[in-house]
Amino acid sequence: MMVDQLPEELRALKTQMKTFINDVVIPREPELMSDDANSEEVAAELKTKAKESGLWALGHPTEIGGGGLPFMDFVYLNEVIGRSHWGQWAVGSLSMQDSIMLHLYASSEQRERFLEPLVAGEIYPSVGLTEPEVAGSDPTQMQATAVLDGDEWVISGHKWFTSGANRAAFTTVFAITEPDAEKHNKFSSIIVPTDTEGYEIVRVVPTMGHTGGNHCEVNYNDVRVPYENLLGGRGQGFHIAQKRLGPGRIFHSMRWLGQAQRAFELMCERAKTRYAHGSYLAEKGDVQAMIAESAAEIQAARMMTLDAARAIDSGSEARTEISLIKFWGARMLHNVVDRAIQVHGALGVTADTPLEFMYREARYARLYDGPDEVHRMVVARRLVRDPYDGVPWA
Repeated sequence: MMVDQLPEELRALKTQMKTFINDVVIPREPELMSDDANSEEVAAELKTKAKESGLWALGHPTEIGGGGLPFMDFVYLNEVIGRSHWGQWAVGSLSMQDSIMLHLYASSEQRERFLEPLVAGEIYPSVGLTEPEVAGSDPTQMQATAVLDGDEWVISGHKWFTSGANRAAFTTVFAITEPDAEKHNKFSSIIVPTDTEGYEIVRVVPTMGHTGGNHCEVNYNDVRVPYENLLGGRGQGFHIAQKRLGPGRIFHSMRWLGQAQRAFELMCERAKTRYAHGSYLAEKGDVQAMIAESAAEIQAARMMTLDAARAIDSGSEARTEISLIKFWGARMLHNVVDRAIQVHGALGVTADTPLEFMYREARYARLYDGPDEVHRMVVARRLVRDPYDGVPWA
């Protein structure tokens, strides 16, 4: 469905969201990028404005305090939210993956204690999956353990890239609880409040120009939590993680489109206004090629992402479609931002534009939620078995 074919109400909502992101969020980006207390105050101010504007947590179900926007409607909206790295913080969509996971598997007590304040933006979540000693792309190698001692889980392990743990109220940690089970059924997911004794944030890992940031290394030193903190059933951890990651990759890919579209607009504006060697950059063949290639890659990624979203919305696991957009979308984002920097010249690598930050963030995209190589492998294996898997036009 093209944008002009969207229902009038959704088109109006997209316009309202774009105005909010462009006029309210983007001007505050320099403050949000800082690591001082002021950034928290600005974030809180933006949350309040989003709630007052009726733009808060629109994709969350109404029964947990959200706006109840249908999945496909929110997919379209998420591209607009993604124009700013902080858009999802400002409008309450940052918690989408975790709220989906809790909505599906949490007990009534867990929903009251963790899910409701999460959707309201009163607390932040984090997830403990990746471990430095084993390949993060193969979660069946995880080594963290949770042993039942009476009515308590005793959790031991070493995680890192537990993003947001330094501000989160809880971490959903994945650990071995069924050591003798088949490899995909060894793990369970357990909710651990971050103020629990033995939960140790070793450091915030410096990454790609960030000495602060929020990618945390965490030790679980015989952390004890009640049995009732188990999320879902024993041995369901791997399947719960997949339920969290599938829609999350759609959300990532749509936000990448928002970032790419913003970089593309900056590139075009620069090309129209920068004069060098007898003409504007927009009149030079190399720059025209960059603009045309970027437009093609963005539109291709957009159509692929919407196709994957429709497949999920229809009840399919959409594994081929999701893996396709994960590696294609990440590469597209990198390419477009890279070209935008090139057209800006020296200005493009300064902090006077958002491009240098966008470029660093784009590099993460080829790693988190599964590296490109794993997703290409998934696609190839499935298509070798069935060349029409995930190909709706066949």
